[in-house]
Amino acid sequence: MRVLVTGGTGYVGRFIVEAMLREGFEVIVAGRQPPEPDLFSAPIAFRPLDLDPDADRTALLEGIDWLVHGAFDHVEGKYRGGEGDDPARFSRLNRDGSIALFKTAKAGGVKRAVFLSSRAVYGTQGAPTLLTEATPARPETLYGQVKLDGERALSALASAEFVAASLRITGVYGAHRSGASHKWEKLFADFLDGQTIAPRVATEVHGFDVAQAVLLLLRYTDINAIAGRVFNVSDILLDQHDLLGRVAALSGIERQPPDPADRTSVDVMDCTVLKKLGWRPGGFDLLEETLPDLIRPR
Repeated sequence: MRVLVTGGTGYVGRFIVEAMLREGFEVIVAGRQPPEPDLFSAPIAFRPLDLDPDADRTALLEGIDWLVHGAFDHVEGKYRGGEGDDPARFSRLNRDGSIALFKTAKAGGVKRAVFLSSRAVYGTQGAPTLLTEATPARPETLYGQVKLDGERALSALASAEFVAASLRITGVYGAHRSGASHKWEKLFADFLDGQTIAPRVATEVHGFDVAQAVLLLLRYTDINAIAGRVFNVSDILLDQHDLLGRVAALSGIERQPPDPADRTSVDVMDCTVLKKLGWRPGGFDLLEETLPDLIRPR
């Protein structure tokens, strides 16, 4: 199979590309710039991607069997609030551009598509809530609304010939290769330097568990179980008190982590539906296995 991963050089996309390489797929990355030669464990083909909805995507999707759409235009370092001072452009590229890509993919004979959405579509429910796929979507940010609009458009296009689904992904941790950059680098560095860290608790999932969810949907044989549907992707509820306590222990230093945060303030995602399809995230065992490689020598 020939797989196109848009946004494949982004933080989440890297895990997906690396997992597909290990599975032996022919992977093509699409984005603004080609990947650096050493970004992945093997050479990767590249096709330029323009998220402008009026762009011609015929060449982009030529010969593609499966599409994974993760490309997203935003202010650097931000998703929520990623529109900066230009919400119209943000919506045009990320909502309208994604919908145009989905339509072209279906018309061009792409067989399967997975859209990387976000738990931001749920917004804040107003009371502690176990988030299932049936929980009403109440996005509070333009980011969440744009993702929700993309989900709905893709669902409307799904069919037996264009098996398409969306993944509502929580915060992603890990590194796609040993020694690669990861989202906790500054947090760990600040903590080890003795800076005060505010209490925080949040849901997390390892990037390779996200990749396994993508692969599961792309290969799942019962198309009626996935076509047009959305799936929650989350694994652990992680308190920075516990995370940074382990960082201190693994670093061999005496450092007091932040106080525990209020766990009841977090709406946890229920992933029963995806697990029934066979998804098995790594839980706290995978976190423990991953942490030593994420702590940079000082």
